[in-house]
Amino acid sequence: MTRFLLIRHGMTDAGGTVLAGRAAGWRLNAEGRGQVRRMADALAEVPIDLVYTSPLERAQETAAEIAARRHLAARVREALTEVDYGAWTGRTFSELSAVPDWERFNRDRGVVRIPGGELLCEVQARIAAELAALSGSHRGQTLALVSHGDVIKSALAHCLGAPLDLLMRLEVHPASVSVIDLSGAGASVVGVNLPAEAAGAGLRAFRSPPAAL
Repeated sequence: MTRFLLIRHGMTDAGGTVLAGRAAGWRLNAEGRGQVRRMADALAEVPIDLVYTSPLERAQETAAEIAARRHLAARVREALTEVDYGAWTGRTFSELSAVPDWERFNRDRGVVRIPGGELLCEVQARIAAELAALSGSHRGQTLALVSHGDVIKSALAHCLGAPLDLLMRLEVHPASVSVIDLSGAGASVVGVNLPAEAAGAGLRAFRSPPAAL
């Protein structure tokens, strides 16, 4: 079995106002850096064997703080990157609210392609394949994967067997931790959208099942 800690990066100045997407330059702001420090503290005693990260700055900064407590180097994995929001990248949410395709996307996320970007089923396919690949090569280990909100939601929906059209029912806040155990028997969702303090306490109290399961 492999345990995955799916960690959303900390806050940036884009949070709640701009669809940052894959645009460069969106780094953690002061609030985000504080969130990440508290997360690293809360997870300090949780066994983590490796830290993987999206290539985007905000994710790498988050991953570096977690990895540094363990004298590790965070490793970049392209499959953990943000959704390709195509033509919507960099637009404000107030602007997007007047775009019919944006409304359709949020209503029917499983079937509406982002203009010039990805279908969420493509996002889900890449993160599901990533989990399967990492599980196959890291059995018996706990991996921290630092990624982005809709990517983490897509992974959770895959493991829960939930349709992508209902993705908006899941909450994945900045600097939250969601936990998935993956084994030959399938996936088990252990926690969703946990504050770092709760995740740290819970993961210390309830260790992973034996690797042979």
